[in-house]
Amino acid sequence: MSRVYPFDDAATARAVIDDDGTLVEWNEGARRLLGHPAGAVVGRPAARLLAAPGPRAAPTGPRWEGTVGLRHRDGRTVSVWLLAHRRPPEDGRPGDWLVVTPLTGPEPPAADDPLVEAALIQAPCPVALYDDALRLRLMNAAMADIIGLPEERVRGLRLPEIGGKPQSDELEQGMLQVLTSGSRLDVRTFLRTGGEDRAHAWLARMAPVRDAGGRVRGVCLAAHDVTDNQRARQRLQLVNEASVRIGTTLDVTRTAQELADMCVPALADFVTIDLLDLREHGSEPSARITAPVLLRRTAHQSVLAGVPEAVIEPGQADAYPDFSPQADALTAGRTITTSVATGDLDRWHSWHRARGERVHAFGIHSSMSVPVQARGLTLGVAVLTRHRRPDAFTPDDVLLAEEITARAAVCIDNARRYSRERETALALQRSLLPRSLPRTAALDASSRYLPAARAGVGGDWFDVIPLSGLRVAMVVGDVVGHGIQASATMGRLRTAVRTLADIDLAPDELLTHLDDLVLRLSEESGVEGSTGEVGATCLYAVYDPVSRRCTLARAGHPPPVLLRPGGRPALLDLPAGPPLGLGGLPFESAEVELPEGTVLALYTDGLVQSRERDVDASRELLLEALGQDADPLEGTCDRVLHALLPAGGAADDVALLLARTRGLPASQVATWDIPADPALVAPVRKQVVEQLAAWSLSEASFTAELVVSELVTNAIRYGSHPIRLRLIHDATTLICEVSDTSHTAPHLRRAKILDEGGRGLMLVAQLTQRWGSRHTTDGKTIWAELPLFEVDR
Repeated sequence: MSRVYPFDDAATARAVIDDDGTLVEWNEGARRLLGHPAGAVVGRPAARLLAAPGPRAAPTGPRWEGTVGLRHRDGRTVSVWLLAHRRPPEDGRPGDWLVVTPLTGPEPPAADDPLVEAALIQAPCPVALYDDALRLRLMNAAMADIIGLPEERVRGLRLPEIGGKPQSDELEQGMLQVLTSGSRLDVRTFLRTGGEDRAHAWLARMAPVRDAGGRVRGVCLAAHDVTDNQRARQRLQLVNEASVRIGTTLDVTRTAQELADMCVPALADFVTIDLLDLREHGSEPSARITAPVLLRRTAHQSVLAGVPEAVIEPGQADAYPDFSPQADALTAGRTITTSVATGDLDRWHSWHRARGERVHAFGIHSSMSVPVQARGLTLGVAVLTRHRRPDAFTPDDVLLAEEITARAAVCIDNARRYSRERETALALQRSLLPRSLPRTAALDASSRYLPAARAGVGGDWFDVIPLSGLRVAMVVGDVVGHGIQASATMGRLRTAVRTLADIDLAPDELLTHLDDLVLRLSEESGVEGSTGEVGATCLYAVYDPVSRRCTLARAGHPPPVLLRPGGRPALLDLPAGPPLGLGGLPFESAEVELPEGTVLALYTDGLVQSRERDVDASRELLLEALGQDADPLEGTCDRVLHALLPAGGAADDVALLLARTRGLPASQVATWDIPADPALVAPVRKQVVEQLAAWSLSEASFTAELVVSELVTNAIRYGSHPIRLRLIHDATTLICEVSDTSHTAPHLRRAKILDEGGRGLMLVAQLTQRWGSRHTTDGKTIWAELPLFEVDR
């Protein structure tokens, strides 16, 4: 394939050889060199032109050069230096070798050649020659333009005398080193020369100048303007640094401050980060912004200590009208650059006098407003201003600011979304936890819940549940995982515990039912073989202030801590039990006697798990904190959390429940054994009335007498002996309990007109505040609660 060149094609002998060694191209210069016309050699092996056998193998590299003997058409041998280039396939052309050699002679150009004379003076690279005294002898036009002085005015001066800057001394020290060592040297510097309006980055390349004898007679200095390369490297370094320094946490304020810190002083002298006030715009930023815009100062930074340029402080909100640079950038959705000199900010500064005064006081001359945008949403605006740096913002500065702000915007949006999800989960968690613990006659209680510092809210919960007979249940649990799903699961389990507690199940039986529920929740998660997909631990305890005994059972939960009056705190030895969700394994309960004033501490594993220490060390700290003055419980809760949790928050969420037991005096309990004779119900009623009179509760005698009569009559008629009646009273409640050995519980029903029975329990339900039944190991107990709010004692 022939090629067209705009030069003398015959000045160079050129041939093309394909991979098979066949000549496929032969130009006029090749014909002049060897005398062979193109028609005589094209299509034939190139080896026929060799005067002697050549190398058997073709060159393997991309280039080959050497001298070979070639056959002239007249039969003589011509020694020729050849340069061969390997050309890859292109546009359907197979790969081949381009072989060339110049036809001009090897003589150098003449001394009076005008090209030689103009080589130095007209060279585009600034060049200067200094003698062995480091005084200027010669410089070209490019160097004169940079210095801003003609050569004849500065010839004979040293570089510091020409430049007059500290960088000039540094360059002269480099030339002295070249002069004495005879070696080349490169020096980088940043300075403003006499012919420049601003400082540039320079690469000064210095080389020794030698005479015919090889002696160093001077130094040649060539200057290269590397400002663009320097700034490109700085921008790349700044962007890379921003990707590391911005977004270290999922905190909006911290991320905005990192953006401001990143831009000062690299890009600006004063930076403000203002984000949309979501209380004004709703929980989600708007994709389209209209003026006026309410922005809240989130962060700012300055080269001056104390950020004196700022008019408002972080956390304060301000409205920005449509002629402000902030509103302009937000409504336009792009970066807006303004200048004080051009009058772009006059209206804004006259409208907001405080800002105008700060601009005048600090000499702010340029401003750049960059929208903070991520995922199609506008989050706020970053305003960069300059007052110490004299130069205005350039298009490259705009691109760099937009790149850094875009990276920060994604981090701010991630932090915003995380904060919103965390707040949602925390609101759900707190709505599912008891807002306040009930006041009971059995114990005083205090609690704390803290979400995890990093992982967010989880499934920890606690509860205090009043039971019949002035008994009270205490429960602490922990659902595996974090987030809304764990909180929702916790809510379901807490509801289930309250429901199971309402039917007065024993602690081990309650955990068995709860284990079945967790298994069903795992199956509902839709994961095949998902046993344990939803997991939890739980500790359930029931305390009776009459007997002062507490029954506890746990399912894989940390053991509670017991502090008896006058004693030392110790872990309560309970059967561990499997975590909820495994299924098929039994739970065991234990019963302990708790003297009045005993403190029981129930907690989740987040309290004792720490990266700084093991669980045993954390439990020792817990025992030590509980062993101090335990009155009041609120202060004890704070002391425990302060002793065990790091300042930055716990790695897992924490639930803590402290309870101090009370005992009901024997004088507030009355018990009778009931004979199996319906005729003796009347004497029993009389004894009840007498006991109420002794308790100064005569006003409740009529109702109590009816309730006792119905409960005792039902027990005699339908229950099994022995039968026992017990009255319990505290400040607000009178409790009537009838126990027998039958396991059949009564049910409330509506009696028909001709029915002889069915009205007794209906009467009890109408006269009492609550009533119910609970199963015991040897039978059942029917109980009813009568309010005493109106009784004046």
